[in-house]
Amino acid sequence: MQHEVDIAGVTYITPTANIRPKAHGGRAKCLQRLIRLGLPVPDTYAVDFDTVGRIAQGGRLDAEALIAAFGADPLVSVRPSSEAADWGGPPSVLNIGMNRARHAALSHRLGPGAAAALYARFIQSFATQVARLNPDLFDGQSIDRMLVTYEEQMEEPFPDEPAEQLSAVLSAMARAWDGTTARLLRRARGAPENAGLGLVVQRMVLGVGNPASGESGSGVIQFVSSSTGENRITGRYLRQSQGREALLPGAGALYLGRDTRGESLEESSPQIYADLQLYGGLCRTRLREEMQIEFTMHHGALHILDAVRVKRTSRAALRIAVALATDGIIPEGEAVLRIAPRALLDVLHPQVDPDARLPLIARGIAASPGAATGKLVFSAAAAQAAQSREEDVILVRRETTPDDVLGMHAAKGILCERGGPTSHAAVIARGLGLPCVVGASDIAIDPRARSLRGPDGSIYAEGDVVTLDGSDGRVIQGAAPLLEPAMDDAFRTILDWADERRDIGIRANCDTPDAARTAARFAAEGIGLCRTEHMFFDEGRLTPMREMIFAESADDRAAALDQLLPVQRADFLELFQIMAGKPVTIRLLDPPLHEFLPQDRKGMLDLAASLDLPLAAVERRIQTLSEFNPMLGMRGVRLGIAMPEIYEMQARAIFEAAVQTSPRVTPEVMIPLVSAKREVELVKSRIDAVAAQVRSESGVDFDYHLGVMVETPRAALRADEIAEYATFLSFGTNDLTQMTYGLSRDDAGRFMSAYVREKVFADDPFLQLDTEGVGELLTIGAERGRRGRPDVILSICGEHGGDPDSIAFVRAAGFDYVSCSPYRVPVARMAAAHIAIRERGRTTTAPPER
Repeated sequence: MQHEVDIAGVTYITPTANIRPKAHGGRAKCLQRLIRLGLPVPDTYAVDFDTVGRIAQGGRLDAEALIAAFGADPLVSVRPSSEAADWGGPPSVLNIGMNRARHAALSHRLGPGAAAALYARFIQSFATQVARLNPDLFDGQSIDRMLVTYEEQMEEPFPDEPAEQLSAVLSAMARAWDGTTARLLRRARGAPENAGLGLVVQRMVLGVGNPASGESGSGVIQFVSSSTGENRITGRYLRQSQGREALLPGAGALYLGRDTRGESLEESSPQIYADLQLYGGLCRTRLREEMQIEFTMHHGALHILDAVRVKRTSRAALRIAVALATDGIIPEGEAVLRIAPRALLDVLHPQVDPDARLPLIARGIAASPGAATGKLVFSAAAAQAAQSREEDVILVRRETTPDDVLGMHAAKGILCERGGPTSHAAVIARGLGLPCVVGASDIAIDPRARSLRGPDGSIYAEGDVVTLDGSDGRVIQGAAPLLEPAMDDAFRTILDWADERRDIGIRANCDTPDAARTAARFAAEGIGLCRTEHMFFDEGRLTPMREMIFAESADDRAAALDQLLPVQRADFLELFQIMAGKPVTIRLLDPPLHEFLPQDRKGMLDLAASLDLPLAAVERRIQTLSEFNPMLGMRGVRLGIAMPEIYEMQARAIFEAAVQTSPRVTPEVMIPLVSAKREVELVKSRIDAVAAQVRSESGVDFDYHLGVMVETPRAALRADEIAEYATFLSFGTNDLTQMTYGLSRDDAGRFMSAYVREKVFADDPFLQLDTEGVGELLTIGAERGRRGRPDVILSICGEHGGDPDSIAFVRAAGFDYVSCSPYRVPVARMAAAHIAIRERGRTTTAPPER
């Protein structure tokens, strides 16, 4: 046959042909690699992106010359070849070249049934994919009836000339790729707007033949599990078939390896089975990847039609990458790069089975990853009561407040009508490792009726079972099938490899011993933010906290705080012991005091009874503490200056816990919401005095570090002055973003999607660090902080600390570490390794020769 053709944009695939993924697509390049390995690949021609693009615009390709290159009476297939397999493409078309004469010849050679099957398949494919006719018109029809139906519908005969057929198929596939629907699908899969499509034209291996002449059929085989990545041969083989028919339900396909459930290819064709195993091993070692091989047998001869990267879950991808590196097929650093940092979230948390078809109630913002099933409850008290009955529940709130924290601990997942990715519910849920969906504005919650109304008007009452998908923002009706977490040896191995390569520290934001244990399990290098306010919402601590708030004098406040000192000390002691000598940064009390007080009448009545005060006095005090804008009011360092007894009690608890801890720790005390040097100076002098008292009382000498949480723009701008009194500056990017933009992080979810859609913001700035505005404040703060104190330690402790792109930015700005939710620690470790590996790859690459 003639191999080389003189057709612009068409290349015969040989081991040395100039086939490039960016010009011909991934399938064409893979076929070339298979040919180089010596696999029996049928003759194949590649049509490049530019040529397919011209065909889509009405251009023509010399189909006569191309079909003639396959010799006399050929049958060919056309398959798509996009740059990345995930970008998709139009369906393949097989048996191009079938006509009445070819049908008659094959009937004589293969038998009437086999020939009819080949012709019928082609007619139906051509009619539906090229002529765009309804496939139902051709189901169960004879060849003659199908041809008549085609002519009736199209008002012209079915094309008989192979070149005409091929030209029509090429044109249809090119136009399909250029269509609006295909463009939208590609964009959803992350493909660029101008992504090209190549096409491969391949000689057909029929897979349908005379049984007397040997085995004929088709199948697919892979050598690892797509779900787990474990070594396991899977796939199917179907006699007298083509393409991927073996995978169709009820096809009657054979198993590949020996199986007690039925006949296998290994038993019927042991040599073919052995050859497939050999080819799979070659692909793994030479292509450095686990591949799924599509094969066809015709009259006993094996042909490899295609090989694609095995589809895999995140946990399978992780195991496959580790196995390839362990076997010396790829370097460890490449194995790390093959795992997207965010993919680790799928391994850390239960996930909804991606193959399940599920009834959807509503969608919201995916605020904390993972999935959970439980009964709906509409209050924190109901969640706690259900926990005592050992029932799994999903806590539903319009938005959560600190009063809901105990209920959040008791729930398996959290759903909020309002809020954004850094709202109270989102931050707490990520810290607890709970799935959370916020900003589900299409639902309407009725707390009194204890029900929610879905977008379609359906009512779901307390006790109804739902599944929450925090990874995708879905609320699913009923109990969905879940895939359990898989933190196995492969998970630990790849993170060890990541740690060997990263060069920025990773700490965790932890408020409880459970969170600290989780952080330690994920190898966090310490606690970068402990928010002490969450320690006061336990029922046993809330009363003395409220007594302190209601105190009329400093002495009365100190007396109430004396009740909290032992429990605070015990909290810090446990955190220090869990972290076993690693640094622990404790933020002094931050929120406004009204957050510790009830807002409903029942709560006020209970408070009045517990404090032995008239209801009117309680209402008056709550009213006195109310503020128009509490997030910018009496909170943070302002509390510490106006009511110094609070910070003095906390400092004493920290230091008394530190002197009891072994191994010895150097606690890090952080002042929140600073905006002026004098604030730090005042608080530092008082904390220094407390430290001196504890040293004298305990007889133990110790040191501590004092730092500032930079979360106001002014603190970033005056960082040089502030750093004179602070050994570390930790940038709280949640509040810094909020204040820089003038956005409420709890309410921005209502309009943020419209802002991103209209390109007002490139991304939600609470999810993706704004490197231009907020990022400039970080850079200014870092530069000026180091000017004021060259050895100052710099970090970020907002939710951006777990975002890979944000980590890249602060690493480039010279920050020492990031701190994030415990369950984001593995993501941050992996992201930091990716950044370092890629940078070293750029710096160690030799410059191009001139």
